[in-house]
Order: sequence, then C-alpha cells, then structure tokens
Amino acid sequence: MDVRLKRAYEPAKRSDGYRVLIDRLWPRGVSRERAALDAWDPELAPSTELRTWFGHDPSRFEEFRRRYVDELRGQRPRLTELRRRARDGTLTLVFSARNTDHNDAVVLAEVVRRGLPLEHDTS
Repeated sequence: MDVRLKRAYEPAKRSDGYRVLIDRLWPRGVSRERAALDAWDPELAPSTELRTWFGHDPSRFEEFRRRYVDELRGQRPRLTELRRRARDGTLTLVFSARNTDHNDAVVLAEVVRRGLPLEHDTS
C-alpha cells in the first residue's frame, strides 16, 4: 500500500498518483489548478472543535491522535475508499499544516495503512 503525504504548497508530481486534499479549509494562496487534486474530502478532516483545541501544539499530539481516531470511526466508507485507492496505486494525502510531523494527515495515513485500532488501543 503506497500512502504518501505532501503539503499543498509543494508542486504536484505525476508520481503523486491520486491526490486528495484532506483539510476542512482550502489552503491559503493555492489555486485549484496548482493544487492539481483528484478530490477534496473535508469530511475526513478533524472536527473544527478538535482542530481548534489541538492548535498544532506538538505537546497535545498524542491526545489529538486519540480523539481524531475516534472521529474517524464514523468515516469508515471514506476510509475504505482511500484504502482501495492506496492498494490500486499511489495515494497522496495533501494537507496544509506547517508541521509535517504533528498533523491530521500523519494520523490519517496511519489509519489508511493499518486500519482503525481497537477502541481500547489507540496508541
């Protein structure tokens, strides 16, 4: 399964395969042409409440991960579609966060690759 992450501000490449923006908000200053997306699925993004609480604070990342995985449990059909895309070719999750290690795309990529963890095991 080939799941990649890429910031919306990086140039699109053919090797990206299927490109899906997974942010709730469109990235500032990026045109639709430059984004070169195959899809935009804001429903996969964390809720506004969770995103606001997290505030991209790395010290909150583990709790953010746990809460976001819980939210993703309600998105099984969308996750199944992403897994299918990743099995059929390259899937690139496009995001706009500056921090490339502590963001929702990192968590979503793990879920696409491994599936949802058991409810009592969100580590």
